[in-house]
Amino acid sequence: MTDPTDYRAPIREFILNRFPGFELRDEDDIFALGFVNSLFAMELVMFVEKTFQIKVPNNEIRLDSFRTVERMGDLVARVTSGGRAPVL
Repeated sequence: MTDPTDYRAPIREFILNRFPGFELRDEDDIFALGFVNSLFAMELVMFVEKTFQIKVPNNEIRLDSFRTVERMGDLVARVTSGGRAPVL
């Protein structure tokens, strides 16, 4: 899997399991919506690493990489394909 859309469903499901009853689109800013505090942000990093068996590079551990389901899917696709992220 290197298509970012392939990674989005498990990420969305993980977030929505923590916030039942909410609807979440892939482009919704989870920080602006108030879903994320510092602890949950670290849980997201750990979830992505464990679920997709990757190591998120230190330069990718930033708000913009985890702001939306879409961006997290893009991050996983970049890391699994050996690519580097553009600086946002």
